[in-house]
Amino acid sequence: MGKISLEGLEFFAYHGYHEEERKIGNRYEVDIEVETNFEQATQNDLLENTVDYGQLYALIKEEMQQSTHLLERLAGKIAKRTLKELPEVKNVEVSISKLNPPLGGLCKRARVTLRKDRET
Repeated sequence: MGKISLEGLEFFAYHGYHEEERKIGNRYEVDIEVETNFEQATQNDLLENTVDYGQLYALIKEEMQQSTHLLERLAGKIAKRTLKELPEVKNVEVSISKLNPPLGGLCKRARVTLRKDRET
């Protein structure tokens, strides 16, 4: 087993509990780590024996474009879809940060992290 990570993916999107947040948008950062068996890829150098980073990025980008009220919901959707569309992934951990969240004070980021394992 091995881990593959995409870190610091940046998006401008329209998520938030309050209507104003969904209207004006904000900057977000996504980190994702998947666990998979890529032993064959270490031997044969073939993309089909590992996780395609481009496919993983495209999946996240599509989900980021769909407005949600909660980052928890968004992380859950990304994790669920990753496990559904990439059967080689055994588990996934997604962290989503809202940069400079509107809290009434200084805060660099609000972050949620969710881990989901493939049900056996």
